Amino acid sequence: MPQLRKDPILGRWVIISTERAKRPKDFPHVESSPVTEDCPFCRGKESQTPPEIFSIKDNNGNWRVRVIPSQSPFLNLNAELWKKGKGPYDLINAVGSHEVVIETPDHIANLADLGEDQVKDVLQTYCLRFKELSKDNRIKYVLAFKNYGWDAGGGKLQHARSQLIATPVNLKRVKEELEGAKAYYNRHERCIFCDIIRQELNDGSRVVLDEDGFVAIVPFAPRFPFEVWLLPKDHSPDFYTVCDRNVGGLARVFKKVLLKIKVLLNDPPYNYVVHTAPFRRSYPGYWATIEEDYHWHIEITPRLTKVAGFEWGSGFYICPTLPEETAKFLAETKV
Repeated sequence: MPQLRKDPILGRWVIISTERAKRPKDFPHVESSPVTEDCPFCRGKESQTPPEIFSIKDNNGNWRVRVIPSQSPFLNLNAELWKKGKGPYDLINAVGSHEVVIETPDHIANLADLGEDQVKDVLQTYCLRFKELSKDNRIKYVLAFKNYGWDAGGGKLQHARSQLIATPVNLKRVKEELEGAKAYYNRHERCIFCDIIRQELNDGSRVVLDEDGFVAIVPFAPRFPFEVWLLPKDHSPDFYTVCDRNVGGLARVFKKVLLKIKVLLNDPPYNYVVHTAPFRRSYPGYWATIEEDYHWHIEITPRLTKVAGFEWGSGFYICPTLPEETAKFLAETKV
């Protein structure tokens, strides 16, 4: 029988459609994006991109990770911040930053195929850019995300890259998490993410990996088949602090999870997002308990199904795989 499951953070319901239950081999193989021979992100093609904002280099001065402005930016740091109303409508000038993180000088598409040290460099780049962008008092939030593969919005260039977008407002999806986490903390004086980690480790049926201070789980109420969350076991609201704690452990676990998804599901398109607390330096009293109630995490969502009319109209997601079976498949996948 189908099940309705409630997300304990957002209060959102999902339908686990067991009558449509699918195993990994039942999902159609999605063809890779078209191959582009002249890739501007490869080593030696630096003149084909905007000037770099930041880079990590090896001992010989060759770049390993490069950050450049997006050629089609959504936001602009050079703009002046203004806010105004127009009747019931609010407007804010599009102040912010839109950056592309080129994750390797080699023409490799999937972050899962990079070496562990290279994945570590990518994560360190995120941390350093977060810290730098936090110095701008106009910026409230930075989202790090990846679109891998054509169906995930990755475009035609098969070169590993991700994006950073800094905004002058908090993002709705993150704000919903913040509100849910704060409401839970007000009732229980505990972090809901920490409670979820303890519950999942005690139960074990939705755990994919538990290594190096991080746990990868399939959420109790997943929106998408083979959705995985990666969380630090030690409480921390701010993602960028991982570089001062255990970025090497995160790189190992992150690579393993992405590689398991690739092997099990035949290299599917996927997205990931890093959800972290907003910047708070310029907003005293804003989210007063956030240090205790919020917990950064990475959400990985393979693009195996389409969101259709019912989902858009109702807010319900339909997932055709039981999360317990998903976790078992992934945990048993050797990489």
